[in-house]
Amino acid sequence: VGNVTATEDVPPNFVLILADDMGYGDLSYTGHPTILTPNLDALAMSGVRFTSMYAGANICSASRAAMLTGRYAIRNGVYTSFSWPVDNSFRVFYPYSTGSLMHSENTVAQLLHQADYANGLVGKWHLGHYNNSLPLDFGFDYWFGLPYSQDEGCPPGYGVPCDPHGAIFTPTPLYANETIIQQPVNLETLVPRMTDRATTFIDTAVNNSQPFFLYLAYDEVHIPLFASPEFEGTSRRGLYGDAASEMDASIGRVVAHLEAKGLLDNTYIIFSSDNGAWSGLGTQGGFNGPFRGEKGSTFEGGHRVPGFIRGPNIQPGRIHQGVASHMDFFNTILDLAGVPIPDDRIYDGESLVPILVDGDSAEHRCYFFYRDSSLHAVRCGSYKMHYITRCGFCLDPPTKHDPPLLYNLDHDPSEVWGIDPEDPVYQAVKIEMDHAVTLHEANLVKGSPELDGQSPFVQPCCNKVTDCRCGPY
Repeated sequence: VGNVTATEDVPPNFVLILADDMGYGDLSYTGHPTILTPNLDALAMSGVRFTSMYAGANICSASRAAMLTGRYAIRNGVYTSFSWPVDNSFRVFYPYSTGSLMHSENTVAQLLHQADYANGLVGKWHLGHYNNSLPLDFGFDYWFGLPYSQDEGCPPGYGVPCDPHGAIFTPTPLYANETIIQQPVNLETLVPRMTDRATTFIDTAVNNSQPFFLYLAYDEVHIPLFASPEFEGTSRRGLYGDAASEMDASIGRVVAHLEAKGLLDNTYIIFSSDNGAWSGLGTQGGFNGPFRGEKGSTFEGGHRVPGFIRGPNIQPGRIHQGVASHMDFFNTILDLAGVPIPDDRIYDGESLVPILVDGDSAEHRCYFFYRDSSLHAVRCGSYKMHYITRCGFCLDPPTKHDPPLLYNLDHDPSEVWGIDPEDPVYQAVKIEMDHAVTLHEANLVKGSPELDGQSPFVQPCCNKVTDCRCGPY
């Protein structure tokens, strides 16, 4: 991938690529010894890499809600009001969930319509499916993909016979716009079909003389792991590596299509993962590099993810070490597209354009670590303070810390060597952290807890007569 130059007087295009449960250390360019991601490596080196990129939350639904709205999930309603231990059953949107991303929210896709952008989602949604809550209800013109994670089928897992009378969930469906076209989805053919749908969406936008926003949300490397026959058994990392390689190859084909169409030089490509790796799954899960914790926790391993942006006027090969987050993608895309952000609510993201184009360091800012409605930690600059800690997916209760735990992440990214509360540095930083939390909470208006609602009667089903089974397969 070579250098890019701006195209005068032509609105830029955007391709936002999101992996699922991919850890910070799961790419070649971040140091994994056996997972090969040559296309992502080349893209990363041609743009700005972020070493302190934070997902909008530590789990799928809340993270995607934050990214698409530029606001913490506590504001846009993608959280549960239940406390431990009941909250473990309400962490994401399930097939029987009745809630969704709040319809009063502005998604980046909805706002891009002001500039006549074509908006497409190819891949996973996971922000609700019941009562007008699919992507076309939130600003997307086209959607091809799954409404939630592939393990939310009957029974959880792939390739296992599904008893329609004893299953928890209906089979995982595949949608085209608002129609189920396959149930259960055939995962072995999913990625090639996603690649085809992505390139077709691009061609349609070009034929209609529209700039485009393509949100390419892969299901890799979430469990159950899968790969097409072309990639199965090709990676030394096993099926996890096969899945990562297939995603990388698909991204390479989309980028090659952009280049063949003469679009690459005017397209911003953003890549990240929705949260940290689910490392507790052993070899079925990923690698969070040096970071403690996993998906679902508020340690770094739950939130800190790989991330880069490349595109017009971005000098290649740069690294930004300051705090950034997925919520910044919202502001950045709208800034580059020339679309104003409404001033009727608080947005938590910031435009990264000064960093991308001007090389601004912008080192000192704060990021707040939530688990559902509870604020667990805050990072400001180099320091991170934990008020509450809790494991990602065990049943242990949360632990409140008084005094809070404090780490210097520049010196101790693994959050092992806490700073002594008697240390003057600790005392000075705590004052700053407490003040940041006070300001944040003073302006916090919580959305309605959309993850609370559940009903067995709202599960997607293409045809009840066939026990929710529709082809072709």
